[in-house]
Amino acid sequence: MKSSRRQLLQGSGGLLLGLWLPGSRAASDAVGKPESLVAAAEFKPNAFVRIATSGVVTLISKQPEIGQGIKTSLPMVLAEELDLRWQDVRVEQGDLDPAYGSQFAGGSLSTPNNYTDFQRLGATARLLLVRAAAAQWQLPETELTTEAGHVLHAKTKRRIGYGALVPAAAQMPVPKADEVKLKDPRHYKLLGTRIGGVDNPAVVTGKPLFGIDVRQPGQLTATFVKCPVFGGKVRSANLEAIKALPGVRDAFVVEGTSNLNGLMPGVAIVAEHTWAALSARKQLRVDWDEGPYATQSWRGFVQQADTLGPQPGAATHRRDGDVNTALQAAAKTVTARYEYPFISHASIEPQNCTAWWHDGVMELWAPTQNPGAGQNLVASTLGIPKEQIKLHMTRSGGGFGRRLSADYIVEAAAIAKRVAAPVQLVWTREDDLQHDHYRAGGFHFLRGGVDAQGRVVAWHDHFVTFANRVEREGKSILAPGSGGYLGGDEFPGRWVPNCLIEQTPLECGIPMGPWRAPGSNVFSWVVHSFIDELAHAAGRDPLQFRLDLLGQQETVAPSDGRGAPYHVGRMRAVLQEAAKRAGWGTPLPRGRGRGIAFQFSHRGYVAQVAEVTVSREGELKVDRVTVVTDIGGQIVNLSGAENQVQGSVIDALGTLMHAQLDIEGGRVVQSNFGDYPLIRLAESPPRIDVHFLKTDFPVTGLGEPAFPPLAPAVCNAIFAATGHRVRKMPLSSSDLRWA
Repeated sequence: MKSSRRQLLQGSGGLLLGLWLPGSRAASDAVGKPESLVAAAEFKPNAFVRIATSGVVTLISKQPEIGQGIKTSLPMVLAEELDLRWQDVRVEQGDLDPAYGSQFAGGSLSTPNNYTDFQRLGATARLLLVRAAAAQWQLPETELTTEAGHVLHAKTKRRIGYGALVPAAAQMPVPKADEVKLKDPRHYKLLGTRIGGVDNPAVVTGKPLFGIDVRQPGQLTATFVKCPVFGGKVRSANLEAIKALPGVRDAFVVEGTSNLNGLMPGVAIVAEHTWAALSARKQLRVDWDEGPYATQSWRGFVQQADTLGPQPGAATHRRDGDVNTALQAAAKTVTARYEYPFISHASIEPQNCTAWWHDGVMELWAPTQNPGAGQNLVASTLGIPKEQIKLHMTRSGGGFGRRLSADYIVEAAAIAKRVAAPVQLVWTREDDLQHDHYRAGGFHFLRGGVDAQGRVVAWHDHFVTFANRVEREGKSILAPGSGGYLGGDEFPGRWVPNCLIEQTPLECGIPMGPWRAPGSNVFSWVVHSFIDELAHAAGRDPLQFRLDLLGQQETVAPSDGRGAPYHVGRMRAVLQEAAKRAGWGTPLPRGRGRGIAFQFSHRGYVAQVAEVTVSREGELKVDRVTVVTDIGGQIVNLSGAENQVQGSVIDALGTLMHAQLDIEGGRVVQSNFGDYPLIRLAESPPRIDVHFLKTDFPVTGLGEPAFPPLAPAVCNAIFAATGHRVRKMPLSSSDLRWA
């Protein structure tokens, strides 16, 4: 293992003294010092840091950048431990490379999975530089400090830049793990401050950064036409006529596979430029075999759900006590049906990939959240060894979980394998909307009861969701879509003495995939809206009702003993702080209301208070949203963190207000932003107050936790303002009027 890594790293053209991967205790655990040293024009203490003799420091960002700011925040961690000035740092995007360990952007995991590792990477490099200076000056390293890219000796007032230490540092042995000391957070100069994104100047000036911007010599353009009905296949197409059109290089059928999330069948058109490709596409005539899903429709799904909802669930995920008996004895009961539709990720940059099959290598340029998945799918589908697939990561113009899938990557690779030139595949907006991997719709049939003291004594949720039929271990099973599994520990499971959580799948042929804050983005709306219904049924203040429901215990353990514990104290703290900062309980004029909600999601504890105005005509305006989060002991980039929360609020509000897909004849009806609108600036809250509670817990991510509580907070505020309870997404399907 060590020798293969050593060979890999020596072949990169620079000296790499040690590679410290996640899970390793020290750099030397992963790879030792190369046997033959090269001239040290650069100092590379690990795979993520390069220091040139000129003093220029280049930091490598290994995670995909999808707008979450990780290309800035992780290098900030390195720079902090290295004691660098941010203006002296250069940041480069790393390609897919085993030298970097895991490269994945999803589940808000980039920061928690890498934070401690990057601290130690930076601290290890700093220690090597200090030891190089100590050897040069013949002084004890304990007398030396670092500051702004220099090593200092206070007594003699000596000062030497890192660049001058490169030759000596390159000869230093890799420190042992117990020798590496991290900085005291009290001395941080970068972490917790506001740093603009490293790509911001290029983004606002239109410089090429994104997958769609890739240009290679001799590059051709491809478009790929799939059956409007999911899972359909090509019977025939007018390929010869298409090939005869101006600028068209080739047109052919891609047989594809049966994997709804992989290489689907279709017709590829390869042309000299985009105009020729899209013009030819307009003249393409395909006879489709629409397959078994041509009859599925949203109306049919609704009918099935309403039939199944009152019946026992196909699976029971939690059964505590006796729900039916508790409901019969309850002082007040509430019954409700909640419904939400399929929706699309609708990222501004459509799916795209540039592929080039040359010299036995498939070279790819892709905006992806999961480059390893792209490599694996290309390898398994096209039979190309992983070692012969080279993937360059570009910046993504929005991800939200969509680019965890790799269908667009394998499509480009399949086309390029037939064409002896670089080929760029860019989906049209219609392709992107009608061939997404969607957030699954769902139906919740709820019953709840409170006793005479206003305490929740019964909770029943029968969740009817969507599932694809797949083959696993030789068996045909129904696999729920991503975010379509309602676990037994979903709040308030474990808190209510009589609790029944059930689930029933509806088979469908609709491709589904992770969608921002999978599961939580809708479960939070359902659960915390229904909790609000129970609070009002009990005649109690919604805030105090929630605090009483949470209880006084510090933590609640997972039922299976394996998941993350629920820190009740952290949730109570953010809930109380959000209420305080929002002025909870202060009177509002007629037509205005406040709503509150919270969610533990992706390791983050978040509470939100929304304040809304609803006119007599039913027009909604969200006036203010107060957000309090607890994501651990350190905010890496305060600017980025604030932007993440604000973006989550706006994205969640747009999803609540507008997002809806109709399914008819096995296909998505909507085709572009004209019938699938996004939130407009005028609809966004004019005030989003963001607050962070720092606690003595590990650092976690922020791309998803702030999203889920927005919808229930707004809907609860609507009820407070109007007496109208929203039980169906989106709001555009609701008739908002004063009671």
